[in-house]
Amino acid sequence: MTSTPPSLTPDHALARLAELTVVDVRTPGEYASGHIPGAHNIPLDALRRALPALRAADGELLLVCASGARAENARAVLAEHGIAAVTLTGGTNGWAGRGHELRRPQGASRATWAMERQVRFTAGTAVLAGLALGQLHPAWLLLSAGVAGGLVFSALTDTCGMAAVLARLPHNRPRPADLDATLAKIGSARG
Repeated sequence: MTSTPPSLTPDHALARLAELTVVDVRTPGEYASGHIPGAHNIPLDALRRALPALRAADGELLLVCASGARAENARAVLAEHGIAAVTLTGGTNGWAGRGHELRRPQGASRATWAMERQVRFTAGTAVLAGLALGQLHPAWLLLSAGVAGGLVFSALTDTCGMAAVLARLPHNRPRPADLDATLAKIGSARG
């Protein structure tokens, strides 16, 4: 009995793309900025709702995000529910770095920044605001200290509370109809 590796390289995934069900767990905005051909967008925070469709999916599940961290979190959630999946080594960044095609939805008006970029921008803005407002009252320096502490905690635990908050912003959220259509496509692929 052979065991499935926990991840596939971009080249191995490309060779097997026709037999894989690719699930992109990034936000809809990130997905619209470029995704693997045929990928279904199910944001990480909507994954539990998608469990029945993912359980019924045809082919092996390949989970994808920008770099691989969120996909690995998604793989752990699926494993808790008895659903086997693999991740893409290096995520869409690794995929594009190997020169493989990324698709964008038709009519996508503008790309949303990647979640890591949104987090860096928000953290940097909060630190600068804390430092600037600290000139008015020293208590504002606690804002900068809090962000710094949050970044250290994020690195140590490989989680990101700021990303979880930013994922709930309207430009990062799927419309319910879009998620329902995606789940229906995955479920209907079996027949």
